[in-house]
Amino acid sequence: MQKQEIIKNAITWAQKKGFKAIKANHPEFEIPVQYTNPNEEETYTPDITGKKLGCKSYIEIAMKTDNVQRRVTKWKLLSKLSAIKGGKLFLLAPSGHKAFTERVLKQHNLMAQVISLPNL
Repeated sequence: MQKQEIIKNAITWAQKKGFKAIKANHPEFEIPVQYTNPNEEETYTPDITGKKLGCKSYIEIAMKTDNVQRRVTKWKLLSKLSAIKGGKLFLLAPSGHKAFTERVLKQHNLMAQVISLPNL
């Protein structure tokens, strides 16, 4: 399954969970605001953002990657932003990616809620 299809499934999950004002890095939605870490020039675009009860949360597709450090940097940034905005960071892991995601979170002491993304 390609990432755009997975993002579409994740948007469906977010809508079912009551998120509103959804923005997504997907052609059918408005793209979320991009962020830059102060010490870097590289930008990070959240996969999905949404509001629930007035709090902004970030939803990322958590898949295995060779560039773990970039993923960790992005997740740290989004975790901090979600805490500031009263929301949460959700990491939706497609089948076969949940153990990798949980291992990375534990190794880097990241705060996020990992959810198995069902094939909708």
